[in-house]
Amino acid sequence: MFELFIAKRIYQNNEDQKQVSRPAIRIAMLGIAIGLAVMIVSVAVVMGFKKEIREQVTGFGAHIQVSNFDSNQSYETQPIATDDSILNIIRKVNGVEHIQRFSMKPGIIKTDEDFQGMVLKGVGPEYDMEFYQKHLLEGEIPLFSDSSANNQILISRSLADKLKLKLEDRIYTYYIENDIRARRLTIKGIYQTNFSEYDNLFLIGDLYTVNRLNQWESDQASGLEILIKDYSQLNYLADEIGDRIDTRMDKYGGIYFTETIEEKNPQLFAWLDLLDMNIWVILILMIGVAGFTMISGLLIIILERTNMIGILKALGAKDAMIRKIFLYFSGFLIGKGIIIGNLIGLAICLCQKYFHIIKLDPVTYQVESVPIELNLWIFLLINISTFLVSLLMLIGPSYLITKISPAKSIRFE
Repeated sequence: MFELFIAKRIYQNNEDQKQVSRPAIRIAMLGIAIGLAVMIVSVAVVMGFKKEIREQVTGFGAHIQVSNFDSNQSYETQPIATDDSILNIIRKVNGVEHIQRFSMKPGIIKTDEDFQGMVLKGVGPEYDMEFYQKHLLEGEIPLFSDSSANNQILISRSLADKLKLKLEDRIYTYYIENDIRARRLTIKGIYQTNFSEYDNLFLIGDLYTVNRLNQWESDQASGLEILIKDYSQLNYLADEIGDRIDTRMDKYGGIYFTETIEEKNPQLFAWLDLLDMNIWVILILMIGVAGFTMISGLLIIILERTNMIGILKALGAKDAMIRKIFLYFSGFLIGKGIIIGNLIGLAICLCQKYFHIIKLDPVTYQVESVPIELNLWIFLLINISTFLVSLLMLIGPSYLITKISPAKSIRFE
């Protein structure tokens, strides 16, 4: 194409040392590069935060929970039957990866110097301990059972430090039912997730002990935690499970009720959704800034090339053809700016992801450093959107070419 050929020649022409548009071109490309780098880093950080927080919450409570409809928001729960009949119904839902039982009992840890409220969470031998293994600092993961008590627990680093406890310490815990019950438990492992809401509350023990404290049958539990294969299918799979078991009554009179992890933690996930709004604001502002720097650059280029525009018009070139030349030329500049922006943005992201340069206070942010999540498709979408929006913003200013008179512009210096 003739327009593309001329645009390439203009772009590749470096012989004119008096070219006044060079600073404007560099500023325009820098605007594109910085804007794109900011967008890439912002999106990567927000996606990283959302992934880290979601993994921590689901690590403690899985993706979907089935509990007793009569249970309230406290940790003093009502039991449901967790026999094979209900487990088989849930397993038949396509997309379910794993099912595990849990029981909870609130109580108090008492030491010689202090005491602390806590919740003892009992888990069975089928419980997926990968999350706790990942965050284990000291000791080992005990072998939890649903048929005998080993009186071994996992405790968080924050609770251990607060009560001045260490590995292999034996602690007294007290539980109130009709009377006060005591259990002496041994610390076999210390973990730390930096999610203070849970770290400061939960001890992890065996299902048998908690069921005995609650005076429940061996096939009862506070609920079932369900892990799914694809988080994007969360609400769909919760509805599928709910349609099959909700309002169903077990043999003890308990009624099954299904909730997603987002429904159990609405405030937390509402905060994560607000981060998406912040990202949209950043994207719009950065694309706007990049577009306006390109507009100023294009106007300066047109002004500098007024003589060339007049000659092209005198030779019979239409306004639309000349406008295409300058839009193609602008496309080259935008493309170069995008390449530079990608190099800057991805370099920052990779350095933070693998070297954790920027640290955070885990008590406030639940993570020790700024998390980064890289998603190829989202970054491609940002690149394509930046290119198209920046180019579309130049269509209006390019109409300035139609106002240039060939007779006057040929004599223009």
